[in-house]
Amino acid sequence: MGYDEGLWYDDDCDIGRYPVCVDVRGSNVTFVFINTRMTWTKARSYCRDHYTDLASVRNMAENQKVQEVIPGGEYPWIGLFRDTWKWSDGSTSSFSFWKNGQPDNKNGNEACVAADFSQSGTWEDWPCDMERAFICYGPVVSKKVMKVKFENKKNLDLNDPAVMEAMLKQLKQKLRDQGLDDNIKLSWRKQADGKVFHKEDKKTNKRRRKRDEL
Repeated sequence: MGYDEGLWYDDDCDIGRYPVCVDVRGSNVTFVFINTRMTWTKARSYCRDHYTDLASVRNMAENQKVQEVIPGGEYPWIGLFRDTWKWSDGSTSSFSFWKNGQPDNKNGNEACVAADFSQSGTWEDWPCDMERAFICYGPVVSKKVMKVKFENKKNLDLNDPAVMEAMLKQLKQKLRDQGLDDNIKLSWRKQADGKVFHKEDKKTNKRRRKRDEL
């Protein structure tokens, strides 16, 4: 976007123009004209690195302030742009992290995006029929830690891996019978000594109960 007596027009984002950055400090908003030509994408990166962002204009008063910092006859970049890229889950986030020179639609059919994690995860446009590794995300997983107490009437070694596995299967089946999700996962948490279960000290428990009664 550029200015002509305060009016805007659209232009090719790859053309080199002077940017107008915005510097926001609390309630103080300042517009800064940058006397270096660059593409719109580089202008946005420059403003984000040195100020707050490429200038957004929220009302006529700010439009006037931007016009006042522009030398006569210049048509600089501001922050408004038309972006046709959309997230597959329908979300409307405006965040982008394109690699320099991207998207370039080099082959005329690059309508999907891949992240290059050898370069901090920056994005590139690619043909959608390319086979690549992919990343999924799903619902938030919650974890709960619970203490359990068993009466070991058969004097089993509860820390035996086979015994612990059998107990997990029984617990999981009981949870299913109560209507919980089949995808629930159970695991034992080891203590500092590497064991899961410890024999209860009945004397200690009696002393604790007496203190509670007092």
